Amino acid sequence: MVHKLQKGMLVSEFCGMRFDTPLVLLSGCVGFGEEYTRVKGFTNRDAGAICLKGTTLEPRLGNPPHRVCETPQGMINAIGLQNPGARHVVDEILPTLDFDETRFIANISGSSIEEYAEVARIFDDSPIDAIEINISCPNVKEGGMAFGNDPEMSACVVEAVRRQTQKPLITKLSPNQTDIQQNARRCIEAGTDAFAVINTLMGMAIDIEARAPIIGNNQGGLSGPAIKPVAVLKTHQVYQVCRDHGIPIIGQGGVTTAEDAIEFLIAGASAVGVGTALFYDPLVCKKINDGIVAYLERHELTEVSQLVGTLVLNG
Repeated sequence: MVHKLQKGMLVSEFCGMRFDTPLVLLSGCVGFGEEYTRVKGFTNRDAGAICLKGTTLEPRLGNPPHRVCETPQGMINAIGLQNPGARHVVDEILPTLDFDETRFIANISGSSIEEYAEVARIFDDSPIDAIEINISCPNVKEGGMAFGNDPEMSACVVEAVRRQTQKPLITKLSPNQTDIQQNARRCIEAGTDAFAVINTLMGMAIDIEARAPIIGNNQGGLSGPAIKPVAVLKTHQVYQVCRDHGIPIIGQGGVTTAEDAIEFLIAGASAVGVGTALFYDPLVCKKINDGIVAYLERHELTEVSQLVGTLVLNG
């Protein structure tokens, strides 16, 4: 992963892709890449890449409301992968995106290994730049256990997707598992090119008057600043596995400032995901980019790569 300050921008390379900045807009936070282009002052060039909304083989309506609720320092969501299906995304949505502005990464989901493989095959025959595998989905053939919570099931998904495409594969790791490092090892063996660390933590919020969960799905994914310490730790743990294999990481979870992004870089991430912060500050990416540049200048550094994995542990 090589970054350079060029014309005030943080130009980088991630899995062979040019990123104009090390920031990645996370799946589910910007629709299919067009939502934030309607915000005055925002440009897709502020992000090195955009992860599209999670996509399945067939269209899905998603979960019943409520789907989102605010929590202290974060939010819980259970959208339920509402999407129009992979074929519609490839045929109708991708042609409307400007691939000269930024890189676009498909986020694929499935309820079986076969579904993951088929969605990957559809996206392989498209201009999409890379594919992110959401392995936090439940495996309907195995009683609903999430693929991402078991290293062997995770590896099976990666292997199946790898057979369908030569595009860069980014495996999105769940924090809701016993040993994230073992999962990372198995996914590397199965053929992943990179990781996104982490996906949301599972959480619940309760309406105390109704004595019922606020979220219609009862539980959902917790994101936002509340999860950042967990995400930084998991990023550093996965980096211990990745560094000798040259596998880059998108570190994500609660990033709202340049200081947050720099923490992830020092912990071992080569790029940094921004998600929940976009809901209350759509222009946050420019602020983060400017802050990273200022930090590099203040410390007389010329490349972000000089920060990646430089954490010095106590003792």
